[in-house]
Amino acid sequence: MSTVSRELPASPHLDIPKRQARDLHRAWQARDPDAFARIRGRHPAFTGATDAALAAAPFKLADAQLVLAREYGSASWPELKHRIESHAVLGRLRAAIHADDCPAVVDLLRAHPHLLHVPVWSGNWGPPLSHAANLGRLAIVQAVSALGARDHAHAFDRAILQGRLECARWLHAQGAPLAPGIVMGPCETLNADGLRLLAALGAPFTDARGDALAPLGLVLGTYCRRPAGKHAALALLAERGLTLPDTPMMAFHRGDAARLRAFLRSDPALLARPWSLAEIYPPALGCDPAGGLHGTPLAGATFLHLAIDFEETELFALLLELGADPDVRAAVDADGFGGHTPLYHALVACGRPGDASFARALLARGARTDVRASLRKFLDWCDTPRWHVARDVTPADWARTFPDQTWVNPTALALLA
Repeated sequence: MSTVSRELPASPHLDIPKRQARDLHRAWQARDPDAFARIRGRHPAFTGATDAALAAAPFKLADAQLVLAREYGSASWPELKHRIESHAVLGRLRAAIHADDCPAVVDLLRAHPHLLHVPVWSGNWGPPLSHAANLGRLAIVQAVSALGARDHAHAFDRAILQGRLECARWLHAQGAPLAPGIVMGPCETLNADGLRLLAALGAPFTDARGDALAPLGLVLGTYCRRPAGKHAALALLAERGLTLPDTPMMAFHRGDAARLRAFLRSDPALLARPWSLAEIYPPALGCDPAGGLHGTPLAGATFLHLAIDFEETELFALLLELGADPDVRAAVDADGFGGHTPLYHALVACGRPGDASFARALLARGARTDVRASLRKFLDWCDTPRWHVARDVTPADWARTFPDQTWVNPTALALLA
């Protein structure tokens, strides 16, 4: 399912989403599969619809406008229009919230009361109450609530997700519910403090459908890279009764260096063992069968590759100490993709774009910069999800040609110059 997300430009004009909605409507008429995926991802009337059902269904320009509005983080087309028409005031409101200037926020909302219910920046961050809760601005949260804001449940969810516990406690005391799925936010951000608060409040540890394994699957598969938070979250889930298997991979996920050392001493071949996505992200533990979000492909990777992508610095050092080859190759799949070394991960990964410690350590151990491999990566976070294919490339080539340069570590790349 496509979940395209867009941000408004610095000086938005309604003509742009109008044109984009017309383009989407024409693409639907042309039976474009990407258009069908976007419609399924954002239009509630077509969730789960097949391509054939979408092609046969009535789909008006107003439906395309709803899809665009939701891609821009608004609940409806009229709400998106409000955001664009009020953009200058919203900019001042956002600045006041970030500056923790409660009097200015109150003055702006009294002068423009409709903005109480309009996302300040994005649908995720939400209207002023929720926006302030994201930042832990308790005085503003209380003042905006007194003005008549209604998004307490969303604000509570955002405060928990961001670890703004003081705001979260206050919002819960005002009646924000402990709805099924509330734990998924801090699982996504690996915020153990938020999870502990929810446990103390008696929140259900399930997703919105009541699946008790979903929080564990999200902790293992999230894009977020906060090793200490991940280890603490897994420990908390285990304390609450989830059974975490005693395997080398779970020792890795839990950051348990002593247990992983014991596994590796018992079976040294584990140092170079390639791991499948199903082993890294076990479906039996609630993980998405397609795997979690990561940078350089993880299918067929070894522990050394994984330690870099998951930013497990202690485990990375342990692996090198035990003799891991800095040039160990990932497995090559049936289509000829793979075979990349850990250095590829040190250059293209989810987090720490300015930290070159992994690359520096690999190079100090003699990692080669002239190795070549063929890789393919599905870019599912882009406006137009697609495959990126790079054939016979060095680590530096992989980084320089990667379509989304925000995933590239320029500090590490500079070491290869």
